[in-house]
Amino acid sequence: MSCTALPLCWHPAGALVPPPSAPQLDWLQDEGSLTRRLTALSADRFAVEVLGEGWQLLRDDECAALGCTAGSEGWVREVLLCGGGTPWVFARSVASRAALQQEPFALESLGRQPLGHLLFSDRAFTRGPIECCHYPAQALPPARQQDGLLGRRSLFVRGALGILVAEVFLPALWQAAGAV
Repeated sequence: MSCTALPLCWHPAGALVPPPSAPQLDWLQDEGSLTRRLTALSADRFAVEVLGEGWQLLRDDECAALGCTAGSEGWVREVLLCGGGTPWVFARSVASRAALQQEPFALESLGRQPLGHLLFSDRAFTRGPIECCHYPAQALPPARQQDGLLGRRSLFVRGALGILVAEVFLPALWQAAGAV
């Protein structure tokens, strides 16, 4: 996605209007590994589908969260996290080029490996607060554009490197998790 200015306004989950249901709030506020939780829910039929990755201009809200200049370039990875072959979560992970040059991290070589496995297995990473939003349809890939989806993001930091991970929960997840 080449657009850098989208109307994304991030808040604590409890400040969302309209508010999420209690089961949805549980998913949004869970500080553990989403990959592990999805793997358990899918009875180990979890998979990552890479939609695209490469160097792009980062969105304004991403630059602000990463503490880099608006219009900065970064590595962008967009994937679908699937359970039993069904897309459950759209995830967008970004890191600025400048930070990756200071503190290398092989985002470009992940392939179908979940980023969550690496972030939660490397104790050098610390996770910042979870922020949530009603994710705008135009910020999603064309095949997934839908209004009213709940998203969350948090910043994982290791030294000079910040990796901002945003996860957008798709309706099929709520159905599978009984959180409709």
